[in-house]
Amino acid sequence: MRLNTLKPADGARQERTRVGRGIGSGLGKTAGRGHKGSFARSGKGKIKAGFEGGQMPMHMRLPKVGFRSKLKNDTAEVMLYKLALIEGDTVDFAALRAAKLVPSNAKHAKIVNKGEIGRKLVLKGIKTTAGAKAAIEAAGGKVEE
Repeated sequence: MRLNTLKPADGARQERTRVGRGIGSGLGKTAGRGHKGSFARSGKGKIKAGFEGGQMPMHMRLPKVGFRSKLKNDTAEVMLYKLALIEGDTVDFAALRAAKLVPSNAKHAKIVNKGEIGRKLVLKGIKTTAGAKAAIEAAGGKVEE
């Protein structure tokens, strides 16, 4: 093998088609673009997604269904078993944030019943599910709204 004999494998490179070079080429005159229309023009071949040629598009013809609340969900869920990471017996939002159990963008927290709690805790100003409240009170703690 010599450097002057190197060439790509057969079929690896394909020559580009030269259009608009006379009728003998098979792609003369309109150059494979057909007659008139947006795809026959230069620079006009793209149409927006959903455009139907001026007809009312499908996404505008169909009825609007449902409701999306614009309120952000800024309540963080905290599993019951993760309350063991908190120092002390009183749990409030500041204690949850100090233990890094809620993200920085959360404004409220809610305790959900997953796992078990082994010590009694006093929850202040934190929402709980019914199951989590029962588990906390069964462990000797209490929930203050």
